[in-house]
Amino acid sequence: MKHSDWTEADSRNAKRIWAEYQKQHDITERIGQTAGIDPKSGRIWFGDSAIEIVKKRETEGLTSPLFFQRVGYEAYLWKGGRR
Repeated sequence: MKHSDWTEADSRNAKRIWAEYQKQHDITERIGQTAGIDPKSGRIWFGDSAIEIVKKRETEGLTSPLFFQRVGYEAYLWKGGRR
């Protein structure tokens, strides 16, 4: 689902935040997990799936859109067949 307020700048900022996080933290134990990145606040949530992260945030009263990244992979989700 596309969020109406999401921009290409949000995507670029989230990717920049994620790149900086990886330089400063050892993520080897998180490989395969999902990272949800808020491009406005810079905060990152981790969980087993995007749905899990969204549910965690809802309990905190947070509903802003996130950029999702699969830790250790180029993309969160691949479309199409197996790679």
